[in-house]
Amino acid sequence: MSVVDINGLNLSFKLENGVFPTLYDVSLSLKEGEIHALVGESGCGKSVTAMSIIKLLPKNAVITGGEIIYNGMNILSAPPSELRKLRGSEIALIPQDPMTSLNPLYTIGNQLLEVIEKDGNLTKDEAIEKAIEVLSLVKMPNPKEKLDVYPHELSGGMKQRVIIAMALATSAKVIIADEPTTALDVTIQAQIMKLLNEIKTNFKTTILLITHDLGLVGEYADEISVMYSGRIVENAPKDEFFKNTMHPYSKALMNALPSNTKDKILKTISGQPPSIQEQIVGCRFSPRCEMCDSAICGAVPLLAEKHNSHFVACHRV
Repeated sequence: MSVVDINGLNLSFKLENGVFPTLYDVSLSLKEGEIHALVGESGCGKSVTAMSIIKLLPKNAVITGGEIIYNGMNILSAPPSELRKLRGSEIALIPQDPMTSLNPLYTIGNQLLEVIEKDGNLTKDEAIEKAIEVLSLVKMPNPKEKLDVYPHELSGGMKQRVIIAMALATSAKVIIADEPTTALDVTIQAQIMKLLNEIKTNFKTTILLITHDLGLVGEYADEISVMYSGRIVENAPKDEFFKNTMHPYSKALMNALPSNTKDKILKTISGQPPSIQEQIVGCRFSPRCEMCDSAICGAVPLLAEKHNSHFVACHRV
């Protein structure tokens, strides 16, 4: 069952020298109790897509088309009062940088209680008990003692656990995890991802995982969408995606993955992703694509089902 449906989202940015399209006809369906990974290089539009779901966008961002449906409501046309109720309480954000996401002037307890007491139905003692409970759920050592510490006293991994605890404290149905393991070492990355996976399983939470790491995706995602330069170019269930990767860009990302196999040559993707100001006719990956055929790739490829709920936007597939 879908919890969030993004349908035909188009978004542009107003810059000094004009208005430039950034997202092109983006469609995603986030299902209950699944981790949906949105994968691509930096600057491809992953975070902008995610922030559109809670309508926390830069002032120069202009949504020019599409809808985002949650609980029968189009978030893009919802009044500010409805959006305030939605953010945090039903759709929570785990931001990209745990180091700067907590207020350094307040204790962990103060910040957790602020989130919990938004509800208004709990006494002070009940709110403190809930704060200890959610810290326990994210496997925070000595959760009661942690209420009195400040963010600078915690490691990056512990800070990330606090942010995840805040999401749990609101009983959010959807969690947007924007590069949740950035700046964390490999061991802590695995712990954070295992924790998110447990939350998905235990609470039937829907998680949108923004990442460029196909290793994480292969282990934890249920559904994968690959984005390139503002377009979804491939979408498939995880097993189908890794068994039968189709789009040339997705294949290039796979070939760039490190491997334990000695005879595998690590390949790079030639060229650079285009800026939003760069005019490209047809497929935006065509300047970097080894399979490009100028006779057909000058037309924009549409996302179409090729096999077993496997959607691809490519003329050559």
